[in-house]
Amino acid sequence: MTSPNKPAAGWLDALPRDRMLGEYSLWSADLANLERDIRRTEPHTDLYHIDVADGRFAPSFLFFPDQVARIRALTAKPLHLHLMVEADIVLAQIQQFAEAGADLITVHAENGPVVDEALHLIRDLGCAAGLVLRVETPVEAIQPWLDRISFVTLLGTAIGVKGQGLSETACPRLQEARRLMRAAGREAAIRLAADGGIRDTTVPKLRAAGAETVVMGSLAFGDPDLAKRIGWLHGLPAPQAA
Repeated sequence: MTSPNKPAAGWLDALPRDRMLGEYSLWSADLANLERDIRRTEPHTDLYHIDVADGRFAPSFLFFPDQVARIRALTAKPLHLHLMVEADIVLAQIQQFAEAGADLITVHAENGPVVDEALHLIRDLGCAAGLVLRVETPVEAIQPWLDRISFVTLLGTAIGVKGQGLSETACPRLQEARRLMRAAGREAAIRLAADGGIRDTTVPKLRAAGAETVVMGSLAFGDPDLAKRIGWLHGLPAPQAA
């Protein structure tokens, strides 16, 4: 299921550091017209976010390897696969989605002992590796793996459910993650993302708290003027040094 339609080597390091990134969640696209929505959004996005859910770890069934292979054929933008799956299938899912064309695969720290093997496998398969935390998981859970990851995503709402308001803990958690990354000497090597509760009123707060990218759903796919929306996103001021 591999495709030659891939971003250039070193794509993650090449992403801008002087502005907010635009990460678009394909869960909010018109799933019956994915090709149309990818064509419309591709000029404005830095990477696509694809949620994978098994109906157990998260209360949904979302995206499959053959779908991702088709998406891969449509765009050379980086594909970020967020695996919301139980530990007993996470390794098989990594293998399948890497073969389908993923560029970045993030797994949940809550997957426990398998996380070590998962991060090794992701990198062995030629993808960038990252960690995700559920909103209720202490931020320090990322510490054991900071030297082995390129991406940290903090959920700001309950996992796998659309339309929720942002948790009041989301911004302090981003600040804590930033402090941990800095203390480990990894702040420049890891991108920090916020996912969930993304609204025009919350994105500036998340940016001020240290987010380098937010996972935009309806805020992107529901906006008829994407050029204006992405200009707004890029114009948000960088967070003040803590």
